[in-house]
Amino acid sequence: MPNPLLVPIDQLIDYEHITPDVIEPAIDELIAQTRQCIENVADPATPAEWDTLIEPHEVSSAKLWRAWSVAGHLNAVVNTPALRDAYNRCLPKITEFSTWVGLHRGLYDQYQKLRDSAHYETLPAVRQRIIELALRDFRLGGVQLEGEERKRYAALSDEEARISQKFSENCLDAVDEWHTLVTDADRLAGIPPDVISAAATLAKENGQTGWRFTLKMPCYLPVMQYAQDRTLRETPYRGFGTLASEQGDTRFDNTQAIEQLLNLRAEEARLLGYQNFAQLRLETRMAESPEQVLSFLQDLAKRAKPYAQHDLAQLKAFAHEHYQMTTLEPWDIPFLSERLRENRYDYSEESVRQYFPVQKVLDGFFDIVGQLFGVTFKPVKLPLWHHNAQAYEVLLRENRCGYLVMDLYARQGKQSGAWVDSERARQRVDGTLVTPVIYLTCNFPAPQENQASLLTHDDVITLFHESGHALHALLSRVDDPGASAFSNMEWDAIELPSQFMENFCWEWASIQKLSGHVNDNAPLPHTLFKKMVAARNFQSGMQMVRQIEFSLFDIQIHNHHSGLAIEEVLNTLRAVRQDVAVLFPPEWHRFPHTFSHLFAGGYAAGYYSYKWAEVLSADAYAAFEEYAQTHGLENTLIAPVGTKFVDEILAVGASRPAQASFEAFRGREPQIDALLRHNGMTEQPLDV
Repeated sequence: MPNPLLVPIDQLIDYEHITPDVIEPAIDELIAQTRQCIENVADPATPAEWDTLIEPHEVSSAKLWRAWSVAGHLNAVVNTPALRDAYNRCLPKITEFSTWVGLHRGLYDQYQKLRDSAHYETLPAVRQRIIELALRDFRLGGVQLEGEERKRYAALSDEEARISQKFSENCLDAVDEWHTLVTDADRLAGIPPDVISAAATLAKENGQTGWRFTLKMPCYLPVMQYAQDRTLRETPYRGFGTLASEQGDTRFDNTQAIEQLLNLRAEEARLLGYQNFAQLRLETRMAESPEQVLSFLQDLAKRAKPYAQHDLAQLKAFAHEHYQMTTLEPWDIPFLSERLRENRYDYSEESVRQYFPVQKVLDGFFDIVGQLFGVTFKPVKLPLWHHNAQAYEVLLRENRCGYLVMDLYARQGKQSGAWVDSERARQRVDGTLVTPVIYLTCNFPAPQENQASLLTHDDVITLFHESGHALHALLSRVDDPGASAFSNMEWDAIELPSQFMENFCWEWASIQKLSGHVNDNAPLPHTLFKKMVAARNFQSGMQMVRQIEFSLFDIQIHNHHSGLAIEEVLNTLRAVRQDVAVLFPPEWHRFPHTFSHLFAGGYAAGYYSYKWAEVLSADAYAAFEEYAQTHGLENTLIAPVGTKFVDEILAVGASRPAQASFEAFRGREPQIDALLRHNGMTEQPLDV
């Protein structure tokens, strides 16, 4: 049968027939086709016009990047040795090709010729912007380099890609390999029944008697929050804190990968004429310099730390009064925090979970998005990679926007975390509109026999967060992939739609749609909801300084002229913690070794974007709050404001700067006030 990765871009992929052996031949063929296309359009004899230069380049490239996206996605969600091997054989080819394109002087000259031509002035603004961004990316991709520097840049790109992939594999393998077996039922006290049941099933599947616990989030978090056995909490904490390091299973040690990547990134920056990698990365961001990022984070830390100190003081007092603990170990913090929450607000996360079965949450989510944006989701049968994945046709006022594929449950061989990625972007091919195909991936607890998957409220927030990314791609009205949100959106604005969507998880009108008790479908009681709202900012100070800690660590390790040894990396983290943190892990803790955002996920020198975009998202949501207040409405599910958000933020993608889109929506520059208010951080003094 024909290779399923080679179907035309306007046809859907048949995932059921993608086997590891079809990946490399497809990638080889598509690289060859795209190379030939680029050589053709780069020929000075080719007219430097949109239809003869850029459109053929975009169409040819789209086929290749679609196939590679599929291969990468499958490698992340149904990882097998054969699939990994196929992916890794292709990775250097893809990296070499990408570098070759970025260094192609002839192609660059054609783009520049178009930019300087009279034809350029006749193009729509979005296409002019695509050309400008492409020229910028050529410069950042080393097109100006010559001789040995040019060769070295190409080698750097290959090494960085290879090492990042190895970092990711080590994280996945370390999590998959780690487990602990409990044989004494008394040690399970406090752990939710569905988690115990899943652990028993897992033990049985592995020929063991007892309960097998892992570091997968649906297992790890409940154990840390609910296990009364202190030693049982300590075991997975140590496991997680030493993953992929010299302190854990050394087969998966990421120490060398971290050092190599920092060295390579620093060298890359120097080759391109920048002082450090952070400076290089910020060329494509809203933030203008590492100093501006540091100032932003330090100011936020100064505001947040008193609240974090207050949170910790309250936790220590509670632990002393109720558990006679004078010293808190790190593995006590999640457990005690959950007990304090229960004590203070008279509810538990476990009781809340009973009201959020997955299907009820999904039905409510579809309803909310429909009310806000006029979007509908129609389940469709498509050949997918796993029986738990579900596809939906997405429509905006009866017009198809694309397809959304949700893969929601954790399993062996699936990368941890939650993310959204694109199989293909919105584009026109031969005049025909091709709509996006978007992956939304989570790691929620899988349904057990005769038992629905139940979500925490945090899980619901995660779903809404990722949906913001998905909607950003699906609701685009930009027909040129070069201005899609995922390809050219400023990185520190890309979290705006995702963090914005989280706010609707705190609306009573939303909760009524999202909740239905697993036994009788009764909605979450209003009294319980009020307790959740009262607890919304529970330990928000500690949570905020933790994110600031990660962000400062990231920008600082990338703000050096040369790379760092691992001890310097760890010392940087210790110094950051001394400045902003209130919680201090043990010396053996190796958080950087699994920090995939930085070393395998594209957030290097960019983790600050979560806090940066949070300012934007909180301020954007404030527009809904202000409309509701002005019009006497009881909730923020407001279609007119939602429509404006689609029109000015989501639909325009990267066709204009993110700052311009925000100002078009809000009518002014962003302000930090809403973020501080949403986190309960007023100007009132605290008794710390």
